[in-house]
Amino acid sequence: MQPSVTMNDVEAAAQRLRGRADSTPLVPSLWAGADLWLKLEICQPIGAFKLRGALNAVEAVEADGVVCCSTGNHGRGVAWAARAAGKRAVICMSSLVPQAKVDGIRALGADVRIIGRSQDDAQAEAERLVEAEGLAEISPFDDPLVIAGQATIGAEIMAKKPETETVLVPLSGGGLAAGTGLSVKAANPKARVIGVSMDRGAAMAESLRAGRPVAVEEVPSLADSLGGGIGMQNRLSFPMCRDFLDEVVHVSEEEVYAAMQELFYTDRLVAEGASVVGLAALMTGKVDAKGPVATIVTGRNMDMDQFTRVITGRDVTLGDVTIKGRPHAA
Repeated sequence: MQPSVTMNDVEAAAQRLRGRADSTPLVPSLWAGADLWLKLEICQPIGAFKLRGALNAVEAVEADGVVCCSTGNHGRGVAWAARAAGKRAVICMSSLVPQAKVDGIRALGADVRIIGRSQDDAQAEAERLVEAEGLAEISPFDDPLVIAGQATIGAEIMAKKPETETVLVPLSGGGLAAGTGLSVKAANPKARVIGVSMDRGAAMAESLRAGRPVAVEEVPSLADSLGGGIGMQNRLSFPMCRDFLDEVVHVSEEEVYAAMQELFYTDRLVAEGASVVGLAALMTGKVDAKGPVATIVTGRNMDMDQFTRVITGRDVTLGDVTIKGRPHAA
């Protein structure tokens, strides 16, 4: 199948992002379990990779205002990009989004709407605002400009370390995975691109298994940025993930907890649960770590009270589930 986003689109995005949302570090991890390299999107101005796609898309919009639904980081990216462009931004989110992410978006001057308990509810409000107020919608994943922006991450990984054999990508709505798959495979068709998601409420993973977009129940998670649906009318990220991902693996909340600790104590990095799912897959042996492996550390915009509980080995309650505390093994 011919991809709906091409490397020409990725190169155009790279030009647009140059000097503002590009060239994050790719550094070797001190973790001894593999030849592991960390793509540090936590170094972006908003603390997350989502700035790439949001900035690429917002700059192409002619409307005076933009709207999106978000689990947090995309909204922050759209808010940042809209403020830079002098545009109004309305960010629609569900009540499951952590307050720290809501506060960060408001601090960028965006109008935040909390709607329902699912990203589908927030998406419905975004669509209403497009019709009612003439705002331009910036999808968090199913937009060619967003996907092209995210694809610059994979292109940077392969440009800096072309011998990379496996790239681990946190998998949610699929914009990052679709773009990364495109750019990594363009550089080396034999390189593996593996999507990694949490084992509860993983919409893209379940959709790929079913062979079509499906709805899943959203639940609280340490990897909350990976929550939300992919849209029943998904046009781009689903077929691109289907075509470019070699494999999809799941990690449990306990495994995410352990990986958050490991990344902090071994590499001294503060990162969201969604950022460490690749490391969790390696730590549990769910991914074969032959050859150089790169994983994308996607963001750092977490609830710091929750993060502190994790790194100090205390219990963490996620809705009706409690992750039992465990000290980090020195």
